[in-house]
Amino acid sequence: MTILITGTSAGIGFTLANYLGKKGHTVYGLSRKSADSTYFKTIATDITDNTQVQNAIAEILKTESRIDILINNAGMGMVGAVEDSSQEEILKLFNLNLVGSVQMMTAVLPTMRAQKLGKIINISSIGSEMGLPFRGFYSASKSALDKVTEAIRYEVSPWNIQVCVLHLGDIKTNIAENRVKTKVSEPYQSTFTKVYSLMNSHVDDGTEPLEVAAYIEKLLNKKSWKAHFYFGKFGQKIGIPLKWILPQNFYENLMRKYNKMD
Repeated sequence: MTILITGTSAGIGFTLANYLGKKGHTVYGLSRKSADSTYFKTIATDITDNTQVQNAIAEILKTESRIDILINNAGMGMVGAVEDSSQEEILKLFNLNLVGSVQMMTAVLPTMRAQKLGKIINISSIGSEMGLPFRGFYSASKSALDKVTEAIRYEVSPWNIQVCVLHLGDIKTNIAENRVKTKVSEPYQSTFTKVYSLMNSHVDDGTEPLEVAAYIEKLLNKKSWKAHFYFGKFGQKIGIPLKWILPQNFYENLMRKYNKMD
C-alpha cells in the first residue's frame, strides 16, 4: 500500500512512518523538517501552504499509481487561558490542526475517487471531547476536525472512501517543546502553574508511540470503520462516557480535582 503521513519529523509521525515502512508499505512522510530514515521518504512540506501540499502529491503520483491511505498526524498543542490568547496564536493553531488537515484530504481525494478506494485517518485527541482548562483552543481545534470528519464521511462514501478520527490520550513525545504557550497574565498564574506541571507529567507518563503505531496498523486492517476510535490510558478514556452521563456541574467538579485546580 502507498501511505502518506504528515508530521513525520519526530514523535508519533516518525515512529508510525518507520513502523509501517518496516512492514513493507511504501510510506511518504510530509513534514517541514526532513527525517532521516531508510523506511520512508520525506517530502519537505508545510501543510498549511496549499501550493506545497499540491506539489507534494504531484511528486508522489509521478512514482506511485495510487494513494491508498492518508494519516493526518501533523498538529500542535496550545496552552494558556482563553482570555490571554491572541488572534495570531489562535489562527496559527487552527491553520495547522484544521486547515492543514483539510488541505491534505482535498489533495488526495481526486486520486482516491478515481481508484474508488481509500482510507483517511485524522489524528485527534481525547481532549477534543471536552473543553480542557488552559487548553481551550487546542480542544476546539481538534473538535472542529472531528466534526469535519463526520461530515466528509457522508460526502465521500459513494466512492468507497472511509474516513475516521483517532482520538489519542497522552503520548510520550516532545509535544511540550512545540506547543504554542501564551503569555499567562497575573490572575491565572498560580492555577496555570499547577495545571501545566500536571499536564507535562501526564505526557511523561504517557503511552509509547510504538503502541500507537501498532494500534493504527490494526485499524488499517479493519474492513469498515466507525467515525471515532479512542486510544489511551483508561483514566483518560473514561472521561468521555462520564461527560455524557454525569450532570454537568458534577463532571466539572471532577475535572477540577483531576487537574488539581481545587
